[in-house]
Amino acid sequence: MSINLLETVQTQLRYPALRKIDPNTQVESTDNIMPDEHQFGQAAIPGILTALYKFSRTDDGADNILQGSVTSNWTALIFGDQKESIIQKIAGFSNLSLENAEAKMNTIAVTAITTIKENLPAKATIHDVKVFLAGQRNDILLYLPAVLQLGEILNDNTLDDRTNKMEGPLSSLMHKIGDKFSEGEAKKNDTVFS
Repeated sequence: MSINLLETVQTQLRYPALRKIDPNTQVESTDNIMPDEHQFGQAAIPGILTALYKFSRTDDGADNILQGSVTSNWTALIFGDQKESIIQKIAGFSNLSLENAEAKMNTIAVTAITTIKENLPAKATIHDVKVFLAGQRNDILLYLPAVLQLGEILNDNTLDDRTNKMEGPLSSLMHKIGDKFSEGEAKKNDTVFS
C-alpha cells in the first residue's frame, strides 16, 4: 500500500492542507498570504519529515525509527546539535513560542513514526525504513519552505534545491532516477529486526 506520508500526518493531526512551494519564487504557490495559524503546519510537517528522511539514511537512524518509542524526544534525536536552531526557525516562521513549537513538532514526529511503522511489512528491516522514506522524499520537499534553509542546517544542500519543487514529466523522471539511487544505497546494509 502506497501512502503520502505528508498528507497522512497533516490529516491525522488536523492541520490545514499544505501548499506546494513554487520552484521559481521559493514561496507558497498562492496569491494569498497564509494565515499565521497555518504557517506552523506548513513549516513543521515537511521540516520534521525531511529530518526523518535524512535521519533514516544511516543504519542507526533507520533502526531508531523502526524500534523507537513513541515517547522519545524526537526533535533532539533527529535534529541533534541543530535542534535549537531549527526550532527557532520554525517558531519564528509561525509566530509560536519555542516551547509550543517544540511540543507540537514532537507530536508531528510521533505521528509520523507511528504511520511509518503501520505501513511497513510485519518483519520490517532498516532497509524497509530507508526505502519507505526515500519514496516519500520528493512529496515532502514539494512543501518545504525554502526560507527555513533546512538543507543548509542539516548539511545537505540538495534538500533546499529548487529542482526538488519542480513537477512535470521530466522532473518526475529525474526524481524516480534519484529514488532508485537512494534505494540502491539503502540495500547495502539490509539487516532484519524481529
